[in-house]
Amino acid sequence: MSLDRLDPVIHAPKRLATMAVLAHATSSDFSFLREHLGVSDSDLSKQMAALEKAGYVAVTKSSRGRGGVTTYRITRAGAAAYRRHVQALRDIVGAPTDVQP
Repeated sequence: MSLDRLDPVIHAPKRLATMAVLAHATSSDFSFLREHLGVSDSDLSKQMAALEKAGYVAVTKSSRGRGGVTTYRITRAGAAAYRRHVQALRDIVGAPTDVQP
């Protein structure tokens, strides 16, 4: 088991949950992610900025009527990082079968 295979950017629970959503969707808008994760606007903005800075998500902003819509999609690098992180987690928790829940 190698803990250094865990991605520190993705490992934060809110970012991990966000990456899980984006890994299984073409894209997702800010409102959906905020409601799905149960976080505030500022918290989600902070989490998404970290993922964008790492190159794991791409952001598109568009205007509709009175307000704008911010949409996120996982990048190719983000999808690869997410798969590696999930595999590292599986390797960690895939421990002996004689452990009772």
